[in-house]
Amino acid sequence: MVFTVFLRRELSLRFLSAVAFYLFAVSCTTASATRPSYHITPDSNWMNDPQRPFFLGNEWHMYYLYNADFNEANPSAGGGTEWYHVTSTDLVHWTRRGVAIEKYKPNQNGVYLGDIETGSAVIDTENTAGFGLNAVIALATQMADGIQQQSLFYSTDNGYTFTPFSGNPVMPSPNPGAKPDFRDPKVIWDGARSQWVMALGEGNRIGFYTSSNLKTWVYRSGFTPQDSGVDLGLLECPDLYQLDVDGDATKRTWVLAAGANGYRYNRTTGTAYWTGSWDGVQFTTANIFPQWMDSGPDFYATVSWSDPLLTGNQLYASRRAIGWMNNWEYANNLPYDGGWAGQLSMVRDIKLKTVGGAVTLVGMPISSYSTIFDTGTKVTGKTITTDPSTASLPAMAGGAYVIRTTVSKNAGDDGNEVRIRIKGDDTFSTTVGFDFVHAEAFLVRDNDGTATDGMPQTPKQAYDTIRTVSVPMEGNTVTLTVYVDWNSVEVFLNDGEAALSGLLYPNSGAGSIQMVSGSGRLTLDSFTYADAGS
Repeated sequence: MVFTVFLRRELSLRFLSAVAFYLFAVSCTTASATRPSYHITPDSNWMNDPQRPFFLGNEWHMYYLYNADFNEANPSAGGGTEWYHVTSTDLVHWTRRGVAIEKYKPNQNGVYLGDIETGSAVIDTENTAGFGLNAVIALATQMADGIQQQSLFYSTDNGYTFTPFSGNPVMPSPNPGAKPDFRDPKVIWDGARSQWVMALGEGNRIGFYTSSNLKTWVYRSGFTPQDSGVDLGLLECPDLYQLDVDGDATKRTWVLAAGANGYRYNRTTGTAYWTGSWDGVQFTTANIFPQWMDSGPDFYATVSWSDPLLTGNQLYASRRAIGWMNNWEYANNLPYDGGWAGQLSMVRDIKLKTVGGAVTLVGMPISSYSTIFDTGTKVTGKTITTDPSTASLPAMAGGAYVIRTTVSKNAGDDGNEVRIRIKGDDTFSTTVGFDFVHAEAFLVRDNDGTATDGMPQTPKQAYDTIRTVSVPMEGNTVTLTVYVDWNSVEVFLNDGEAALSGLLYPNSGAGSIQMVSGSGRLTLDSFTYADAGS
């Protein structure tokens, strides 16, 4: 892979080509592109939605949707998913454990309810379900013949194997004839009211249910943005949790998140969220228009969780989060040619912070990732010119690395954009950067390589669309942290106040990084890059 990082964007009519005043290059060569090195991928076949991790037996347990019947030539054909189990002690290095909840298996009454789709698992510390103290209880959607229902599975060996509950489904479809969307149960313990709470995707709304035993559920209310004129299409993969705003326990706030379709608002699919209150029956927000956890094209089906080793107010200071790096607008049309398809994002540490006057979810990769990167090469106090020989840097080892750079538009600087170019070769590239005039970060990949070769027009357009996000500015400086992992990029602005995540398909390995201004002069305050090891 050849990677070139610029302070320059050349891929749309809006962004005119211009003279580059500052340029440096980092060169490396690799025989061929490969799977990501620090992102979770399946050993083979298809993966998508992550399932919320939990900590038990001194290790983290996570599941993801897996399709062993994946057809590389026709990804949309065949299969159905099941839950694949992975474990970790640091949320960075993961061990594959195999399928934990199998699809198309009869329950104890011999009834086939379908494949295993998204849901959530909880540790039943009080034995409310009757399967034993600390049993792992998973509730997941099963679908057969288009009918979506919720089933319960329990594990008494720390989540390695599960048994289907004989009373499945615990939540039958409310209208089997109409086959409505009725899926993705996210279950939490509402300690203030001593009840289990479920958030469930129900078409264009999120339904809320409560239970005392995880088996019998009572409908309480629904949250429907469309009732207020906000059309986000199908809502799925909901999440409900609490965080303290700016670390202040007196400002503890509920967050409701969901996978949503933002194309009516010049967005793609992504993770929308609202801040508000939960009274044990319904969720209420003062602003029905959502915010977005990540404005890139490939961050979906997000799950979040707290660290059970924390106590008191620490539990509400931050959470972890992870998402599926793909997009249903084109997921079935990407060039899967290595026998595997799909990856998860990096694990993020997320917080509620007041940014530009708005309470905002901010997030950065967890600190444990520092263990996989070398000490890095740092550039400071260096004059960067259009002559790359004045800013030569040692070669990188491969296509997995992190870039941290701070750029300013100081008095006398007449540049408008910083552009970082991730390059496949002299023809293909992806560009990320920041526009100082509009206070906006961007991801441009309509010329990234092989992604859209032979792709039909509609998914191609979705893939090629430039993705942007506003970044509230306090001063004239922006910090970009860019994680590149062979076929993906995750960009974080100003310590996670905004993010853009996307897949990449460079066609010839990682080669060089170039950074330029879109026009005129900008000040490079610092630049550091580090290769990923193991």
